[in-house]
Amino acid sequence: MADITAAMVKELRETTGAGMLDCKKALVEANGNMETAVDWLRKKGLASAAKKSSRIAAEGLVAVYVEGNKGAAVEVNSETDFVAKNDIFQAYVEDAAKVALANNGDVEAMKNATDASGKTFGERLTDMVARIGENMNLRRAKVVSVNNGLVCSYIHNAARAGLGKIGVLVALESTADKAQLADLGKHIAMHVAAAQPIALNVAGVDPAAVEHEKSIFAEQAATSGKPAAIIEKMVEGRIRKFYEEVVLEEQNYIMDPDKKVKDVIAEKAKECGADIKLTDYVFFKLGDGLQKKEEDFAAEVQAQLAK
Repeated sequence: MADITAAMVKELRETTGAGMLDCKKALVEANGNMETAVDWLRKKGLASAAKKSSRIAAEGLVAVYVEGNKGAAVEVNSETDFVAKNDIFQAYVEDAAKVALANNGDVEAMKNATDASGKTFGERLTDMVARIGENMNLRRAKVVSVNNGLVCSYIHNAARAGLGKIGVLVALESTADKAQLADLGKHIAMHVAAAQPIALNVAGVDPAAVEHEKSIFAEQAATSGKPAAIIEKMVEGRIRKFYEEVVLEEQNYIMDPDKKVKDVIAEKAKECGADIKLTDYVFFKLGDGLQKKEEDFAAEVQAQLAK
């Protein structure tokens, strides 16, 4: 049996909101596997979240850059937030978004791209690491574009223009007036930052994720004692609710919860007298999916004194 530590119980509690004793029992039942423990709690009705929110686990910055009918988003990580406030680091992240746009978001191609100094972007990162004295990583990049229309951007918790903790791009394909599209795109981008969808539309949701949710809901419904046909209807209803929580087009619009995002777009298209299609989006949240190393400053000092 796996050794269940207090830190594991604490992490599971923070992730699910379940009670401490329930979290410990779940970890015991799951033999220490965090994902299995989350599922165990959900099956018991002790954790109701449809998806876990990834903890901010790395420092650094997200940047967005739009030029013409294309936009790029990048994430560059550092070890500390102190470095993220450094002018040299911020300039690198700003340039990273521009390099991403020129290289279609291909991180390896970005690293091999040469700048005005004759150095590759990867070499520039290495030099910055040596100069600042902290490990850094060009983690990810994505580019979206439209043939006709607009790519709109939004930065949340901006460190300066185009740089922050959350970056969003929204691609609207349309022949409508650019000013009207810009207003719609800005507000949808703000919605994305708040609602954090995982897919543009229902078809874009990973089938494995849907099956996983179905299995959770089916086991929950089974405890009701209702007939199989009724349980099937219950599961279908829960899946519809799941889509409303995680699919951008199906989400209730943050600024008018009585409408779905797709309804707001349809209304705007009618107002503009031109079709508007939300073709793509990017949502980058700093450190999403990474784990931050927990530092024990007192222990570190004691270890240094012992040397």
